[in-house]
Formats: sequence, structure tokens, C-alpha cells
Amino acid sequence: MSTSVSLAIDRYDRHFPFFDGTLTLPKGFSLDVFQAGETSSERDGAHRHQRMLKEGEFDAAEVSFSSFLMAKARGLPFTAIPAFPRRLFSQTQMYVKANTNLKDPQSLSGKRIGLQSFQTTLAVLAKGDLAHEYGVDLKTIQWVTGSNETMGFTPKPGWNICCAPENSNLNSMLEEGKIDALFFSRVPPALKFGSVRRLFPDPKKACTNYFNRNGFFPIMHVIAIKDEVIASITDLPLQLLEIYQNAKLISSKYLEDPGWSQLAWASLALEDENIFLNHDVWPVGLSDNRLNIERFILYSFEQGLINRRLEPEELFHESVRSS
Repeated sequence: MSTSVSLAIDRYDRHFPFFDGTLTLPKGFSLDVFQAGETSSERDGAHRHQRMLKEGEFDAAEVSFSSFLMAKARGLPFTAIPAFPRRLFSQTQMYVKANTNLKDPQSLSGKRIGLQSFQTTLAVLAKGDLAHEYGVDLKTIQWVTGSNETMGFTPKPGWNICCAPENSNLNSMLEEGKIDALFFSRVPPALKFGSVRRLFPDPKKACTNYFNRNGFFPIMHVIAIKDEVIASITDLPLQLLEIYQNAKLISSKYLEDPGWSQLAWASLALEDENIFLNHDVWPVGLSDNRLNIERFILYSFEQGLINRRLEPEELFHESVRSS
């Protein structure tokens, strides 16, 4: 009997094997792969997280780790596999005006900071890092959100959260000085014009220091599966995890060709990364990601997005917990 599963993922280089036919799938198993973005519209549209977690459009999908964690804490019918398609260091995603005197995390105390939404994974990570890595009291800050929350929640007492004015743009608000900083999962257009800069003068050093202290490249997204699909295809979580590991192996060899990327120094950048991080920064499986997951669960709990600190095992199907 043939099994077909719909999978929605973004178009990253590590996902090329899902689109170009180079993956070897188990006999009788087929993937209907959707190229769906989140903030950007790809071949099969945008708003992937909402389409999965609120509308259940796909059998499996790449979703916000923060939103998935909130959904799981509320008992919604989704289960994940420990495959993490997107990661970011918060230190590269903190932006301020170019001519400001804000040059370190501590200087953000008491300021107005823009966020895509309060629960966006990058926002949760950056807030948590601001507190745990740099000792900033998050409740001294006014948090200005630019879009609706994927998973609605009621803020806990003591948090100062407001919405950006209707029809406003967080990037423009930063340029105009209406917010002091912006924690953003993309690169603000103003960065290339010089009116906006990163908070850290040497973001690569800040990321390396973070990695040396903590030992991980922070998770942004996870692969979630609908529980009803797993009920009918019980070996799907393990199969999908093995497929994802195979895709990682294939894509890891792309830069063996120094001309593979349009970036002139892509292979040199990889050599630098191997020197400074000296680790597989994209591990698949629960054991190698446990500390990363535990840290984010702590951040989510402290920021009032979940009501208890879940155990990492609770997020994943029992068949892949030993991975």
C-alpha cells in the first residue's frame, strides 16, 4: 500500500534534496512537498506556521519552535520530530540606529524595542539572551509588536507590551527613532543604506562567545506532524526523521565545490566557521539538542508563554526520543 504525506518547508539550501529529487524514499512512501514561506511568499504561499498550527493544512510542516511549544503546552494535536530546519544567533539579529550610542545589551535597559511578535521564536530567544547572558531586566523595557500572535496569549503582570500603530512598519520606526532597537529574524532593508546597524560591533565574535559558553546554535524551527496522521501512519515520525537526516547528509556536501554558491567566499566562510565553532552546529536528534531545547523552554516559561516547563521528551513522538 502506498503512503503519501504532505510536507510544507521553506526553500533553504539544506532543503534542496526535498525539491530536486535526490532523496531516496522508503518503498511505497511519497512526499508531496510544499514550498511555503512564513514572512515571505514562496511557490506555495506564505504564513506556513498558521496554516499548520491553526488550520491543519499539511500532514507535517516546518513551524516556529516557540509557537509549537505553546501549542504542545495547550494540548493541541501535534507532535514533533527532533529535526530543526532553521537556527539563528540572537546576537546577529539585534539592530539599532547607526548614530545611536547604544553599543551593548546593557544599554537597552529601559528602552523601546520592536519585535515581530512577542512570541516569535527569535523574539523569545533574544529576550531570554538579554536577561540570561547579559543581565538585563526585561520588565524595564517597552516591547512594541508589529504583527498578530500566531498563538494568542494573555501577558503576565509586569510586562510592558504594546502594538505598533496601525499601518506602521518596525523598520521605519527604528529609522525614525520611534523605537530604540529592533529584534528581527530578517535583515532590515535600512542596514544596507547605513542608517541602521547591528547592536554588537563584532557580531561574529559575540556569536562565537555565546557558542563557547553554551555549546549550541539556537533552534528557530522544528518539524511538526499532526497526531491524526501519526495515528494512521505509525512509523511516520521515524521515517521522516531518517529522511531528514539523509537530506542533511546530501546538502552538507554542496560546498565541497567552491563554485557551488554565488557568494565568492562561501567556501572560505565555511572554513572559518569550522575553526571558530568546531562542531556540527546543525545536529539532528534529541540528545544532541537537549540543552538547546531546555534553554528555550525556560525562556518561554519565564516570558509567560507557557504555564509550566515541559520536559523535552514531551515535544517528540516516542519513536524518536532515543535519537
